Amino acid sequence: MDRIFSMPGNEAMAEKLRQTTAIDAGLFEIRHFPDGETYVRVSIDVKGLSVAVLCTLANPDEKLLPVIFLAEALRGAGALEITLVAPYLSYMRQDKRFLPGEALTSVTFAGLISSSFNRLITVDPHLHRHKSMDELYTIPCSVLHASGVMAQYISENISRPLVVGPDSESRQWVSEVATKAGAPYIVLEKERVSDNEVIIHLNAAKGFEGHTPVLVDDIISTAHTMTETVKQLRTAGLGAPVCMGVHPVFAGNSFRMLLEAGVKSVVTCDTIPHHSGVISVAGLLGDELNRH
Repeated sequence: MDRIFSMPGNEAMAEKLRQTTAIDAGLFEIRHFPDGETYVRVSIDVKGLSVAVLCTLANPDEKLLPVIFLAEALRGAGALEITLVAPYLSYMRQDKRFLPGEALTSVTFAGLISSSFNRLITVDPHLHRHKSMDELYTIPCSVLHASGVMAQYISENISRPLVVGPDSESRQWVSEVATKAGAPYIVLEKERVSDNEVIIHLNAAKGFEGHTPVLVDDIISTAHTMTETVKQLRTAGLGAPVCMGVHPVFAGNSFRMLLEAGVKSVVTCDTIPHHSGVISVAGLLGDELNRH
């Protein structure tokens, strides 16, 4: 990899990558015309180079067009290969038509990215009904996993951890983190009543009094599932849990709601800029970039 072009809002991750790689920063201009349209111009010679565009894709609707425009500008300037580095990859939720007439946004979004880039690097995409990225994307995808750095954080910072998955979907993810941390784990049963209401069943939590629960999930968005789990764990007599997530989306007032539920702390990875993001994935991304 010859250059990394960092989109606005990704400065912190770009600085971390500069410390872990020998890749120079790419220079470009991006601004808006009075009518709101985006202007992009690559400011350096990229002819024949392999380049990367760094952009985490939380709030993707405002970011996608500028990212695609930059990719087009790089290609027009002669870049040989263009890689999108998206620590958080959006539009993975709508992976089927639940109701007639719905847009299959995960497929459409993947098509847009695949048509503009030669390669994608991301961290723990929220694959649900799709078994692999190949079912969505037509370009090579490097999927990195944060389980190792999360397990390291648990081992170094939490006494007598009990890794807890809020639902059956989290089992594979939670078991991997727990195994790497050398900690026991349990997976709870979740009954979803609506988009904003869930019921958590705690039968599996019996017998772990004295442990520090560590609630682990890949995405913390509305935080309703995690908040309800926290309340139920406290009711069951377990201590205040540590809540841990890979992607700190934190829609609306979800972060404050989670704190008010009685947690010990909230810790996330830095895939999306947030003050809870004390676990860095920059080393994972840097290692992958150094291989190309």
